[in-house]
Amino acid sequence: MREVEKMDWKKIYKERLTTAEEAVKAVRSGDGILPSHAAAEPKHLINALLARKDELRDVQIWQGLNVGDAPYARPEYAGHFTNVSFFVGKNNRKCIQSGQGEFVPIHFYAQPRAIREGRIKCDVAMIQCTPPDESGYVNMGISCDQTRVGVETARVVIAQVNRKMPRVCGDTLIHVSEIDYFVEYDEDLYEIPLISSDDPIAEKIGYNISTLIRDGDTLQMGQGTIPNAILKFLMDKKDLGIHTEVFSDNLIPLIEAGVVTGAKKTINNRKIISTFIQGTRALYDYVDNNNMICLKPVDYTNDVSVIAANDNMVAINSALEVDLMGQVVADSIGVKTFSGVGGQLDFLRGAEQSKNGRPIIALPATAKNGTISRIVAVLKPGTPVTTTRQDVHYVVTEYGIANLYGRPIRERAKMLINIAAPQFREQLEKDFYEYYKKIGE
Repeated sequence: MREVEKMDWKKIYKERLTTAEEAVKAVRSGDGILPSHAAAEPKHLINALLARKDELRDVQIWQGLNVGDAPYARPEYAGHFTNVSFFVGKNNRKCIQSGQGEFVPIHFYAQPRAIREGRIKCDVAMIQCTPPDESGYVNMGISCDQTRVGVETARVVIAQVNRKMPRVCGDTLIHVSEIDYFVEYDEDLYEIPLISSDDPIAEKIGYNISTLIRDGDTLQMGQGTIPNAILKFLMDKKDLGIHTEVFSDNLIPLIEAGVVTGAKKTINNRKIISTFIQGTRALYDYVDNNNMICLKPVDYTNDVSVIAANDNMVAINSALEVDLMGQVVADSIGVKTFSGVGGQLDFLRGAEQSKNGRPIIALPATAKNGTISRIVAVLKPGTPVTTTRQDVHYVVTEYGIANLYGRPIRERAKMLINIAAPQFREQLEKDFYEYYKKIGE
């Protein structure tokens, strides 16, 4: 942390207030840029930086979950800016798959350590924050995750001060003396529209998962059709708690209905713990100064020992594919990177070590309108495994629940075939028989 200068914070702020065009002149060729995470990415600063394209070479933009425009991933920026991604989205998938950008397989909880050790290059931190409060502290708003360690590590810190950023409770304050440049610019935050929960397959999966959830449990779940579908089956539960990676709109109805209270949580009692927030503007208004919502750095929220300290921890994570040994693929399709590792293994292992914990992998049984089975006998050559077979307990599809914990491989295969789509079961049995014979050869 920089030494706090002995002057009034208002004077510090005024002296460091500038335009985006002036602030990004601090970026040098070869620098690594770490912007705020996900929906908090500072669009105005990024656009000002990209305007310097012809002056800069080999600048790396290290980007996490991509929910925004990712303009730096476009072909015209090749050679000037390189998108280095921890989690791929629709706007930078082509860039990463083509080799113009780079993908880093790394657990979310490990990213702050990698920043401190210089493995993630953070010469310039670009954050988005609220205006300072009466004590001279800005609020990081919806992105806590690795934002603070970026501020502590970077050579230069540039803050976009946006009055549309909510003030979120938790470890979200940064003193103005820790920031080198302030750029006042109000713009809408990135939003994710509400996802419909009317998908009949997702509803069946949601119902199956709900049968594993008990009163007083602490939940982790993400965004998407399946997490949304689970909610309608939880309205009869009592005193659920939340310790999660992302806080989104889908949890608000459970809070307002009094289902989520956190009253039975063994740590952070009556608090919803998360590391970042993304969703609609209504969500951002909901979390503004809401002291039930508490953001923590990702190396706290996703620390396996912290997750495990929550008794009755239920971790619900998705997958693209599961093989008959229980290996989970969640970030690639074959050898092609599709998304990212994120915190899946962090939460599955945390739930596994929790007293009465339940780690859950959820996925539709098929893809492409029922023409492809997501439960496969063997993974395609070169497919990276996201979660090992040792870490998998519950696998849930619309056809049922398989609890693989402590089960031998042949029994696992039988249970997984039973929750595969019926039209694929016979072939899966044949394929697994052929594969299993080869194990002993």
